[in-house]
Amino acid sequence: MLNKNNNEYSNNASVCLSPIIRKLQVFNDFIPFSNSNLFESQELTESRQKMDLFSSFTWKERSLKRSHENNEKAILDFFPVLQWLPKYNCKEYIWGDVMSGLIIGIILVPQAIAYSLLAGLKPIYSLYTSFFANIIYFLMGTSRHVSVGIFSLLSLMVGQVVDREFAICIAVLVTAKELGDKYKHKLRIPLPTELVVIVIATLVSHYMKLKEVYASSVSGEIPTGFIPPKMPSFHLMQRVAADALPLAIVGFAFTVSLSEMFAKKYAYTVKANQEMFAIGFCNIIPAFFHCFATSAALAKTLVKTSTGCQTQVSSVVSAVVVLLVLLFFAPLFYNLQKCVLACIIIVSLRGALRKFKDIPQRYRLDKVDALVWCVTMLSSALVSTEMGLLVGAIFSVFCIIGRTQCPHAALLGQIGNSVFYEDDEEYKDLLPVPKIKIFRFEAPLYYANKDFFLKCLHNRTGLNPALEVAKRKKSRRKRQQNLDNVLGRKEMSLCLVAEDGDFHTIIIDCSSIPFLDTAGVSALKETFKDYQELEISIHLACCNPSVISSLEKGGYFESADKDMHELLFHSISSAVQFVREKEITTDDSVV
Repeated sequence: MLNKNNNEYSNNASVCLSPIIRKLQVFNDFIPFSNSNLFESQELTESRQKMDLFSSFTWKERSLKRSHENNEKAILDFFPVLQWLPKYNCKEYIWGDVMSGLIIGIILVPQAIAYSLLAGLKPIYSLYTSFFANIIYFLMGTSRHVSVGIFSLLSLMVGQVVDREFAICIAVLVTAKELGDKYKHKLRIPLPTELVVIVIATLVSHYMKLKEVYASSVSGEIPTGFIPPKMPSFHLMQRVAADALPLAIVGFAFTVSLSEMFAKKYAYTVKANQEMFAIGFCNIIPAFFHCFATSAALAKTLVKTSTGCQTQVSSVVSAVVVLLVLLFFAPLFYNLQKCVLACIIIVSLRGALRKFKDIPQRYRLDKVDALVWCVTMLSSALVSTEMGLLVGAIFSVFCIIGRTQCPHAALLGQIGNSVFYEDDEEYKDLLPVPKIKIFRFEAPLYYANKDFFLKCLHNRTGLNPALEVAKRKKSRRKRQQNLDNVLGRKEMSLCLVAEDGDFHTIIIDCSSIPFLDTAGVSALKETFKDYQELEISIHLACCNPSVISSLEKGGYFESADKDMHELLFHSISSAVQFVREKEITTDDSVV
């Protein structure tokens, strides 16, 4: 018995321990011990220690490798130039990049000096800004064609200084610009009109001594080289923070929109987040080198693409041109008249001034859009650029809210014998659906327009359920007071039903309702309940998933399976077919 019990105990023990033994053996952590295999156990222990050491080393190596790969990917994402520059096709791209870079550099110098007047700063600072912005965007930008540098709108937002004495010079510059636009198709490269005018005006000013004789304003001395970097004045941040925010928003929005526009045109992709970093560092790093705000510029980008630009190597070429001016040619602009720079600014606004010709067409296309354009333009011109942008954005939001408050609503009719239904006010010869009203509301249904929705529904169907219910209750009380004849009550009831009973179903076309809020769901529930008291059923058709989800969460369907099947339809035709089949079933049951 003892042996038997011992055997049973040992068997039970082995059974109990076997799952643990198998689990431990998987990890090589369980080694049976006995005096007979002591030496073998020591060897296994040493082998296991070596394997643990090797596996630990392998795990650390893999971890370091993954960390290295993640760091490498982060660096490549942060500096896209490291991805595309090693793959640069020199034979195919270099000529277009060099030509576009030279032309942009030649255009950039006079524009940078001119736009310094708008910013109220010395010309050397605008040259610094152009140089550093091109280099930084070359390293961090994802667009192949965008030209980053001085932008007239941002310069105007920084400061507004334009002299008035430019009558003669602007006539010359406008004439040259118009000639350049007229004959540009005959030129192999764009004519740098600004540079030609600046060179001629500088020579005339120098040899005729206009500054000494007439005391005219000149650009003055532009130092060569770079001013030593300096930390920005952090105590000024509180004073400029309110102005810096619209500058940052406008610069980022303009850069991203230009990048996406040209990326779509030339079939490649840009990363908006990386563009934010790129334009951000184009403003942060140059701040230590006496630079001001910068962003992408539309005019220079258009010139860049039209002259064969393929990659941002052209930005490096433009930066080299600006660098040569900074190091060697800057003193030559000493006698440059400020009125010439003012003319460059005014002439560069020709494209913006030509937008006034678009107002009639814009008004015919969309009156509200034309009104937003005029309000934004007037507020920017009469108050300030920042306030104009803010007023334009707020006014646009109010216009959108106003449009959704009073949207178009209509009853639909059937197009012949087809399954399509359209607005009976917009189309002729539509067939009305017997005993069914099909109503369309062309806006989101939310708190601001729920009352307008109910008003339109009542007016289009010709029946206000709340008033009709009150009318019938009043009539019923009157009948109970004056009539005791049951037959008379039935006849009166039938007369009332016949008076307003030209339809028994309303189908609401929800195809133009993008979303519902709580108030919108409540309005639909109220509509369903009010018409149900008059024995008029409400069905919804063409609801998108967002609307269906809002209806479910808002408790519009009492029992989901049954009510959704009877009240919700994928199309108007399926809802009409359901109602007609229900009519036939009802008539058969009555018979």
